[in-house]
Amino acid sequence: MGMNRLAAAVVPLLVAGCASTAPAPEATSPVGKQLEFSEAAKWARYSAEHEAVYLQTYQLAAARLVELTRDLEPGTWAVSLDADETVIDNSLYQKEISLLGERYTPETWDTWVRRLEAPPLPGALEFLGLIHDRGGKIIIVTNRDEPYCDLTRDNFRRHGIPFDLMLCRVDGKSPKEPRWEAVRTGKASPELPPLEIVMWLGDNVNDFPGLDQELRHAPAEAFAAFGDRYFVFPNPMYGSWEDNPN
Repeated sequence: MGMNRLAAAVVPLLVAGCASTAPAPEATSPVGKQLEFSEAAKWARYSAEHEAVYLQTYQLAAARLVELTRDLEPGTWAVSLDADETVIDNSLYQKEISLLGERYTPETWDTWVRRLEAPPLPGALEFLGLIHDRGGKIIIVTNRDEPYCDLTRDNFRRHGIPFDLMLCRVDGKSPKEPRWEAVRTGKASPELPPLEIVMWLGDNVNDFPGLDQELRHAPAEAFAAFGDRYFVFPNPMYGSWEDNPN
């Protein structure tokens, strides 16, 4: 199930003429406290552990999905997945800005998104194929802003990543609950009926209903949905965790 990664050569970011004010890929500005080439980006791009944990998590999610959907009618259910660092890999962007001595800016992010070079992460294509094979719908719920939604769809198509619906952030509103509710009620797309969301996958605690960084203070039982209907991927490069006090 392993997949070839993009070549490691650094491609200089072409930032001239970019004037977007769009934020970073997911819940918060991603490189506010970026670790130095960047150890976090190095781990994401080159470690065996990164490959292993994505394959492992997708395999566990696949096994659980089969159990959860055994008695469900095709076309009545969906899986919600985040985009960045869940389905697609932006570590090349993180590497490039790190080696150039830069941090995240709207301009460099705009250039990266337009390059359409974010490939699928290990195990993602196989898991998405399983969803379709079992009659489910793939719903990508991302906090990329709406002006980037068409480019993100193009990125998915360029790399052969299937999806049925992509819901981006509108008016800078990050919470995903309203978008999940629209999926459940059939208001998310005229092409889809109301769908039961049976599983959520993401790299940020905000990718899961009702959760935020306060979960870190909760007892173990508060994490019970993880490994059942929630499956989380590690992202040491950026995330809502950056705002947590040391």
